[in-house]
Amino acid sequence: MKKLSLIVTVMICLTVFTGVFSVMYLKESNSPNETYVRLADETNYTVERLSSLVDSLNDFSFNFYQKISNDSNENIFFSPYSIFVALSMAYEGASGNTATEMQSILNILQNDSATRGSFGRLYNLLNQKQDGYTISTANAFWAQQNYQFLPEYISILKSYYVAEANELDFSKNVEAAETINAWIEQQTNYKIKDMIDSGALSDLTRLVLTNAIYFKGLWENQFDPEDTFETDFKTTSDETVKANMMSLSDIEFNYAETNDLQILKLPYKGKDLSMIIILPKENNVSIAESALSSVNLANWNSSLREIEIEVNIPKFKFETEYNLNDILTDMGMTDAFTGAADFSGMDGTKSLFISDVLHKAFVEVDEKGTEAAAATAVIVAMSAVTNMFNADHPFVFLIQHEETGAILFMGKVMNPAE
Repeated sequence: MKKLSLIVTVMICLTVFTGVFSVMYLKESNSPNETYVRLADETNYTVERLSSLVDSLNDFSFNFYQKISNDSNENIFFSPYSIFVALSMAYEGASGNTATEMQSILNILQNDSATRGSFGRLYNLLNQKQDGYTISTANAFWAQQNYQFLPEYISILKSYYVAEANELDFSKNVEAAETINAWIEQQTNYKIKDMIDSGALSDLTRLVLTNAIYFKGLWENQFDPEDTFETDFKTTSDETVKANMMSLSDIEFNYAETNDLQILKLPYKGKDLSMIIILPKENNVSIAESALSSVNLANWNSSLREIEIEVNIPKFKFETEYNLNDILTDMGMTDAFTGAADFSGMDGTKSLFISDVLHKAFVEVDEKGTEAAAATAVIVAMSAVTNMFNADHPFVFLIQHEETGAILFMGKVMNPAE
């Protein structure tokens, strides 16, 4: 159990910093954690398989970050956990090369009861009520009315992902978008709004897979607002902006250094979750980005030591919104977005493909703690391509006797207008 606790703690530390969780301040009357949480099926999970699942999640987190960052000078915030889970729900219905490509970026076993049980175990661990903070994640799927999905696929979503089942008429795309958006808003305590534009849905939409996640945590050692001061924040070596810098001193924190980096762990109340800040010693964030890996994360965590250190970090608040199609394609998941997609594990046909993967996130860090929210939607549609025989160019024809197969006439049409 000690090993399991360490694994889950490391995963949670990573996901809080990169936006894995939708992090939110608790509202006494609104907290979804105050209601009964249905548990996922974790029957066949093992400690080893859960560890492997977390490793895959973390590897995905870093790989995805490298793609979404791509030398960007803009703020980045996302929930790799949310994206990972939503894609995994789609992966459960993938077959053939589509499944192979998705497996290459998710790196989890398909049709494996221990893997599915580990998803269930992780869900249960994240959704249990904790003292000092609240964390919750929710899944749902929205199927086209009267469209027949395979019972086995629906059972997997319900059992291991605790996905809420819903039916919608996507031809009424405005109403459908409003319904899904209302669910996402509620699950993220109204931080993520207007997630899906009605234009993303149509009469060809067959399924929408959604994940929403939030966490509300107060710092174990809160910053005194009286100590917050305005100062220059160096966006580049030549440019600065004004920022409100929070300050804390005379307290011991877990801290580590490398030749190029400073690593600081700031615990939230309860000490089950922490924010890890990776600060390059030079004003060059690419140094930190190039060091991001699961191996380095493990090394940093093992080298942390409690020391008394003065901490100055800025208050910040921003929102992000992404369409992930191009990023996931660049990561190697190409077939899923084209007519070559094979999601026959969903409905028994090869007519479905992913039209959009949408992600939206919010984060705010201040003297009290951290608040954030994130949601992911995977929109699955039916290909607009229909079977067609369009004889608009020269062709050969024949007339055949059905019973014997004898060809009675045969010809070629080069110009039907002659």
